[in-house]
Amino acid sequence: MKKQHKKSISIRIMTLILFISVILIGVSLYTDKDQLKDGTITRYMFTNKVNQYRPLVQQYAQEYEVEAHVDVLLAMMMQESGGRGADPMQSSESLCGVVGCIDDPEQSIEQGVAYFSKNLTAANGDIELAVQAYNFGIGFVQYVQQHEDNFTQDLAIQFSQEMYEKAEDKSIYTCLREEAKEYDACYGDIYYARDVMKYKNNFVTSE
Repeated sequence: MKKQHKKSISIRIMTLILFISVILIGVSLYTDKDQLKDGTITRYMFTNKVNQYRPLVQQYAQEYEVEAHVDVLLAMMMQESGGRGADPMQSSESLCGVVGCIDDPEQSIEQGVAYFSKNLTAANGDIELAVQAYNFGIGFVQYVQQHEDNFTQDLAIQFSQEMYEKAEDKSIYTCLREEAKEYDACYGDIYYARDVMKYKNNFVTSE
């Protein structure tokens, strides 16, 4: 009986060890989305392709004095490209006015960070305004300041409508969203800031 009891205990211990091992493996597989700081794990909804650029984004964020907004910049990359391609920040237009003039990820990131920094300064620190201006162009900052001095979704729609209406060749714009078609607001992405902030804010912190 004693031998059977000892055997039963051994089986339970081995089962417990196996269970803990499975949990630890699962956690290790998730570490690509984790940051460990001061005993706190923060899980961001960024893909591996985006997270691989974190060191470069941090480097240029520090250079352009927006180091507090690294995760905003990574969220913008998620929205722009998911970290794919030679221009992951899709920053060619802000550099040379046309798509495709950047074919180097580091140049894309430096330009993207620099342009965001410029927008943030012009927006007096209004992050959502600076993010939306990354998509619309810095003229959106001036537009908002002339109206209410703060970003609102209504102003984003209104700006898009007016820019689309003024366009000589509307065929160059594509309404990717059904809502944009309904509003007749096909200039840029009217919900760009909203979706970027969803990526940035969609995280869980635990100790």
